[in-house]
Amino acid sequence: MRKIYYQYDPQRRVYRRVFPTLGQRLLSWLWRFLLSVVLGGVFFIIYWFVVSTPQVEDLLVENSRMQTQYRVLSRKVDDALLVLHDIEERDDNLYRVLLEAEPVPEAARQSGFNGTNRYAELTDMSNADLVVNTSQKVDMLSKKLYMQTRSFNELVEQSREQENKLACIPAIQPVSNKDLKRTASGYGYRNDPIYHVRRFHHGMDFTCDTGTPVYATGNGKVVYAKWKTGYGNLVEIDHGYGYKTRYAHLSKILVKEGQNVVRSEEIAKAGSTGKSTGPHVHYEVWLGNTDVDPINYYFMDLDAEQYEEMISLAENHGKVLD
Repeated sequence: MRKIYYQYDPQRRVYRRVFPTLGQRLLSWLWRFLLSVVLGGVFFIIYWFVVSTPQVEDLLVENSRMQTQYRVLSRKVDDALLVLHDIEERDDNLYRVLLEAEPVPEAARQSGFNGTNRYAELTDMSNADLVVNTSQKVDMLSKKLYMQTRSFNELVEQSREQENKLACIPAIQPVSNKDLKRTASGYGYRNDPIYHVRRFHHGMDFTCDTGTPVYATGNGKVVYAKWKTGYGNLVEIDHGYGYKTRYAHLSKILVKEGQNVVRSEEIAKAGSTGKSTGPHVHYEVWLGNTDVDPINYYFMDLDAEQYEEMISLAENHGKVLD
């Protein structure tokens, strides 16, 4: 029923009926509508936060589970980053040192983590700090793993190169000489046995019977295999990496120029050809365009004590044979 309004008239002492205008009616309806909306909102909030529903409970449980999973993931990523840091330390301070490689620059390992806000879309989420922090750690782990993989690939290539280099560098004696008794004379100034003057001896002499096997001291290619004045029958091997070796006064040459040989392969027989006073092998090591002391290139044959003994024997001036 519509409400009827009256107004008291004091002059006549009677109630007179009042009819509200259209504006007054609209304003009244508006206030009723707004009051209904406010009360409805209040009741909804009370219902949402006080009266729990199965759907709300499921969402709360799911949200709690997600937070727990993010925390567990964050801890696991922290552990993985610690392990990766240890690998990076070994990479720079052990593996690369052994292979004589430069360490990976720290700027390269940390590149891509500064100057950009790639997580802006996550800041509106609930628990944004936890989500963003974990996402940052995962991205950092991914980047560091990528850089470490590249580093290891590089080290594998360098190790292969290093392995090839070690196989080529002269590293054994040219004749079997385990007891060192065949060591005759070393590198340096010696009394020439023929001209009886003090001259520089550019290699080492090893006494042995004619026909004793002579071995390549490292992998390489034969670049000279014939007679050479002073040396007699001579074999020269280019080992690469700047190294060459010479084997002189041979009685027989078993290899040809251009032939590839490997360490410990028999290349000739010992003899006394050329400028020689008796059967032996004259052995030289060259690095670049300079002959060097061969005694430093027997590291696969000699231990520390044998090395010291060979140095003592090589200093014997009385047994120069060429």
